[in-house]
Amino acid sequence: MPARSLLLWVRAGTAHVHLDGRAALRLSAGTGVWIPADGWMDRDIVTEPGTVAFPLWPHASVGSPGLSAPTQFDVPERWQDWLIQLFNLQVTPFNGRGYSPDAITDLIRRPASRPPAPAPIEHAATLPGPALTVIPRARGARAVAEELLRDPALDLTVEQWAAQVLTSPRTLRRDFIADTGLTFDQWRSGCRLGAAVELLAAGYDTDQVAARVGFASRNGLTRAFKGRFGLTPHEFGRQFSARPASGDMTPRARAARQADDLMRLMRGDDTPAAPEMLPATSTPSHTNDIHVLSWVYRGSGYLDIGADRYERERGVATWIPAGLEHVTGLRENSISLPLGNASTADLQLTGPMQVRFPSAWDDFLMFCSVSARSGLRPPDHDPAHVVDLFTDQVAAQRALSVPMPTDARAHSAAMDYLRRIGSSDLPGPDVPPDIHRAFREETGMTVTRWRYAARMRVARDLLASGAKPHTVARRVGYAHLPTFSTAFSRFHGLSPREYQERDAEGDR
Repeated sequence: MPARSLLLWVRAGTAHVHLDGRAALRLSAGTGVWIPADGWMDRDIVTEPGTVAFPLWPHASVGSPGLSAPTQFDVPERWQDWLIQLFNLQVTPFNGRGYSPDAITDLIRRPASRPPAPAPIEHAATLPGPALTVIPRARGARAVAEELLRDPALDLTVEQWAAQVLTSPRTLRRDFIADTGLTFDQWRSGCRLGAAVELLAAGYDTDQVAARVGFASRNGLTRAFKGRFGLTPHEFGRQFSARPASGDMTPRARAARQADDLMRLMRGDDTPAAPEMLPATSTPSHTNDIHVLSWVYRGSGYLDIGADRYERERGVATWIPAGLEHVTGLRENSISLPLGNASTADLQLTGPMQVRFPSAWDDFLMFCSVSARSGLRPPDHDPAHVVDLFTDQVAAQRALSVPMPTDARAHSAAMDYLRRIGSSDLPGPDVPPDIHRAFREETGMTVTRWRYAARMRVARDLLASGAKPHTVARRVGYAHLPTFSTAFSRFHGLSPREYQERDAEGDR
């Protein structure tokens, strides 16, 4: 792939950046460095223990006027959450409204998402042409489409793209036509024109737009744009600016201004005002081949699977199961980060699983996210560690709902059982006599009774979080809803649905 510029900023700790074997740049908390692509290919980043640093990549085709050499700068605290969300948009399918290519300008590439259609833009409703909303479903073609959505100016041939995604040019072409109804060239052209509309609407001139979306010249963009929409880019820009403004700036225009401000900040011209808010955002409806663990760092969001909505509050980490079509959303001024993935062999899931992490975990979880989704990771990084991290936190949270034995072996057995609720490998009934005795003496229950109580209290917590009774039944190890309902009613004195309805009334 073409070389990309790099922006690295440090949230906590200290990082050292070596460029082409020269003396290191030392970055402390709250500082960053801009490293242009050209002439600085050898980059070695070393972080000290306890450091959280975020790498961000701009568009491959976009330069940074006035920043042709590595530039160190301070990142004011009020800008830092904006940069954290940009990292999320860079590595996830969130659509990033307000964080489009013009929003990132020379700072960061666009997230993998569908490009906005020209027609729905408020001041350009008369523009003809279908929306470019279809992303190929085949893995290789989808990876190419997502890369082009991040940076439409990338100018690789079909043969080069096929080599990047480990497929053949023939297969890649076939998958684009089969999944989108467009040839690869037609799809890429639509992608570039969609980005051009965004940039023109944000006030960029035709020459700037042509370079940023991948046209070799101003004339090339003008021909393609007029052929698609019946207007030249200049005519569109003039028509757009001539319309009366309705309220504040559009999200994309506001985002472009923010990116320009950040570039001024890096150049040291002044200290521009930080973005006033983080726009709401969501993913397109899609499925994953693997389980994905997503954590809400700030604000709130939701996960929609079919007709079911799972609310996600600050601190909540959610396993999103492989193979289930879903939409993940964030509300205004909210941030989430992916913590890692797990294969279907490493983790058995029948539905989403959630756990809450206290704020003391923030820096460590950010470190996990960067390690999972970038090359900035420890040499011994184990991608599967997030499964253990999650299950340990689940067990710790569940332990608050049931009396726990203090005997070391009994406590270990109890935690092991709490970790496994929801999996297919719950321990059998046989335990050593001394553990039986510890459970009776320290919890007042036999092991069997304690396990039943644990499952029912976990079920109660899941119902309170909004999970459907049939989903909860599977989670706590019951194959059939009626059997689970009977067990829950015996323990709590009311059915799962009655419990959920009473809990909902209490929240009103």
